[in-house]
Amino acid sequence: MKQLAAAFLMFISVVVPVLAAEPASVTPAQAETWLAATPGVQVLDVRTKEEFATGHLTNATLIPWTDKDFADRAVKELDPRKPVLVYCQGGVRSANAAAALAKHGFTDVRDLAGGMLAWQQARSGAIKPLLDIPYADTPDAAQRLDLYLPATRASDKPLPIIVFIHGGAWLGGNKASGRASVLHFVSSGQYAAASVEYRLSQQARWPAQIEDCKAAIRWIKAHAKEHGLDPEKIGVWGTSAGGHLVAMLGVTGDVKDLEGMLGKHLDQSSRVTCVADYFGPTNLLTMGDFPSKMAHNAADSPESKLIGGALQEHKDKARSASPITYVTSDDAAFFIAHGTADPLVPFNQTETFAAALEKSKVPVYVETIEEGGHGGFEGPKLNARLQTFFDKYLRGVDTTIESGKLKVRE
Repeated sequence: MKQLAAAFLMFISVVVPVLAAEPASVTPAQAETWLAATPGVQVLDVRTKEEFATGHLTNATLIPWTDKDFADRAVKELDPRKPVLVYCQGGVRSANAAAALAKHGFTDVRDLAGGMLAWQQARSGAIKPLLDIPYADTPDAAQRLDLYLPATRASDKPLPIIVFIHGGAWLGGNKASGRASVLHFVSSGQYAAASVEYRLSQQARWPAQIEDCKAAIRWIKAHAKEHGLDPEKIGVWGTSAGGHLVAMLGVTGDVKDLEGMLGKHLDQSSRVTCVADYFGPTNLLTMGDFPSKMAHNAADSPESKLIGGALQEHKDKARSASPITYVTSDDAAFFIAHGTADPLVPFNQTETFAAALEKSKVPVYVETIEEGGHGGFEGPKLNARLQTFFDKYLRGVDTTIESGKLKVRE
């Protein structure tokens, strides 16, 4: 049980913001100002002791990134169940430390420099946030989305929109975790973005989660003209459990049984244009066939909790929650990033799903992160490829998308 619990904590939510750029230098004074507006988080300062002496953060834990026992000390001195902001003035070491912590059971690890960038963009007026929109027309706080619009648009044409869906094993996480990942797209003036929250499995069983996501897509389409958006150019992006849900959106645009009856906009389609699936499960029945730190077939696994019973004892329900079940030739284009050493979602999930998409002649670009774990592997090349993917399918840019093997943080 202890091993399962530890694995679950790793699965809950690995959040290392994917940013096109980050501040060249974040001073302690700048960080303190931002942290004053972001209470309730743990701060880990990974600078050297010499750098720490030049200025320090209030109530921060100092563990230099250069320490050989960095991860072991972090596990002892910090609570892996609570959010952690990792700080280093230049941003590079903090991103690497965040990736290292994500591999040691920390549930919500963020690069403070990336978080500051998102915060600064919002406060500067470059981005107009519309928060906590009730997309399902219910009082449920879980059925909300945040919409981000650029203050200055690159053109007068309706904007494509990138919709982020958070991870967390369908048991945790929230829409705030997607903010830093999408805001740099919005600040370019070429995109709008949204981040969606949905009911978790302890509140409602499958297919509640996909019904919520589909209701959010329908709301966006119904309100596209009001906000200057293109309802025919919607890309979805998610990590882990969020990757599973965006994959489901990409392959079930024509599956009426999964639409649900939420919201006022049932006349709208929930079909999306393209999908960025980062290490999401795609075939629940085969997850237990490969080495993993989690007993996926157990009755208390996240997947079993999602469908309401042990996977192998409820195979029809497990199939209904598996994206691979629904692959057809008219599905959305896919961009998939997955680490070959993922200890929670076996890499085979991507291999078999991509093969099914290719067999049905669906455009699919697989980014294989060699020795990559369950997230924490993002780097400049991967980010650039994702940007190119969205530019091609959402903005119509005539470009070539690279795919293939990448190293961690490459």
